[in-house]
Amino acid sequence: MKIGPYDVYPIETAHFALDGGAMFGIVPWVFWSKTNPPDERQRIELAARCWLVRGNGRTILVDGGNGTKWNERLKDIYKLDTSRGDLFSSLSAHGVTPADVTDVILTHLHFDHAGGSTIIVDSRLVPTFPNALYYVQKKHWELSQQPSEKDRGSFMPDDFVPLMEHGVLKLVEGEFEIFPGIELLVCNGHTTAQQLPKISDGKTTMLFCCDLVPTASHVPWPYVMAYDVRPLVTIEEKKKILGRAYEERWILFLEHDPTTEAITLQPTQKGFAVDQRLKIV
Repeated sequence: MKIGPYDVYPIETAHFALDGGAMFGIVPWVFWSKTNPPDERQRIELAARCWLVRGNGRTILVDGGNGTKWNERLKDIYKLDTSRGDLFSSLSAHGVTPADVTDVILTHLHFDHAGGSTIIVDSRLVPTFPNALYYVQKKHWELSQQPSEKDRGSFMPDDFVPLMEHGVLKLVEGEFEIFPGIELLVCNGHTTAQQLPKISDGKTTMLFCCDLVPTASHVPWPYVMAYDVRPLVTIEEKKKILGRAYEERWILFLEHDPTTEAITLQPTQKGFAVDQRLKIV
């Protein structure tokens, strides 16, 4: 999809699975299982879908999926499946090599978003994209160094500590235009200082929803993950951002929906629902 000077592409890095109850919090199984059927371990299928943004002399990647540093035990726990494409093959399909990437915007440092940031080469952890700067919010980086008991399992230091050690991690603060036409919105419900990139040319606007709205099923207000450290804040952030998205006719890009790349919204008596399901081409 063309937005201003940028070409925007979805990058499929893997499918994986997480506990359905954790993904939907207080919402009963009888409701969420209709749209997201669980497997025998009560896990639901999720995508790890990133953004590739090219233009203005830059090749930008937003998030990097789960990465490749997984042992067999973790692959089984999370049902990691790269048979339909991985980070490198998906980039290659657009003529992009790791060396071509100039910038990596990390929404946050949980393993399913930052895992692709590093790789193992000759038994050493190195940045996956050797010529890129990586960007994350300073407050989120600080959290990652001392996570709470609730979210410690979501952080795998091998995904991001080497970035700082190699001097390629840039800590940013607050909401601002990181590149012309690309703005960062900051949310604090799912985790401290999650940053959501928004691309706009004044006519077309697309928001990378990340874990604010991980799947199309998470559009209703109470559909909030148990993983969120501040679920009531998430609800207020959804009301604010989705309200603006509807009024300004944004496209919402979904990082984790297994089948739907993007959606638009329609109003309901209780908030919003999915209007159109879109494929980004």
